[in-house]
Amino acid sequence: MLSVIIITKNEASHIGRCLESVSWADEIIVLDSGSDDETVSICKQYTDKVYVTDWPGFGLQKQRALDKTIGDWVLSIDADEIVTDELRAEIEQALQQEQFHAFEIPRLSSYCGKQIRHGGWWPDYVLRLFQRQSGYFSENVVHERIIVQGKIGRLACPFLHEAFVDFEEVLHKVNHYSTLGAETLHQKGIRSSLSKAIIKSVWTFIRTYFIKLACLDGQKGLMLSISNAEGCYYKYIKLLQLQSRA
Repeated sequence: MLSVIIITKNEASHIGRCLESVSWADEIIVLDSGSDDETVSICKQYTDKVYVTDWPGFGLQKQRALDKTIGDWVLSIDADEIVTDELRAEIEQALQQEQFHAFEIPRLSSYCGKQIRHGGWWPDYVLRLFQRQSGYFSENVVHERIIVQGKIGRLACPFLHEAFVDFEEVLHKVNHYSTLGAETLHQKGIRSSLSKAIIKSVWTFIRTYFIKLACLDGQKGLMLSISNAEGCYYKYIKLLQLQSRA
């Protein structure tokens, strides 16, 4: 039996395609953290296991969803990801084997309409399929991960990931994730300065565009590299502000 878990907030533009792509699963669990769009009503068209709760951070929220599952296997998927027919077939085969306790799945991500093959975005393996009794989520506020006891394999077919649909979403996510990143660094006691923010953001651009070859993805590769650098800059500037308030 396969359980799918998804956490949501204001994902009306994505969630229908995501849920349709996993509608074949035995169980779908959705945890929403207070959407004020049509997300919850859309989710209820696909599953009766939709819960609205507060927001403790990514790791704890996904663990809450995991705790509600009853399947032997769990697939954790984000609202902006899609399981293709080819990936579904590979997942169904994986559930029948006994060698592995979990599987990493590659993601093919798009940036403003273009699938990105460089810049560190491909193949972007993420551990998302695992035996329920063998895995749990870390408590990270952002960049959470699944911790598994057992052998981990890899699937070949990717998720399709609509990372950034348009530039408005780029700006929103850069702002949101830089805030979460700054809070995480602040909790760890890491310090920031204006020069550190500048140096780290410049290095982020160089690493993404030149070293990881986002330059080969054309105009969108350049845009991606700039937005990565901006996110890094804002994270350390926001960290600097948190320091000043402490």
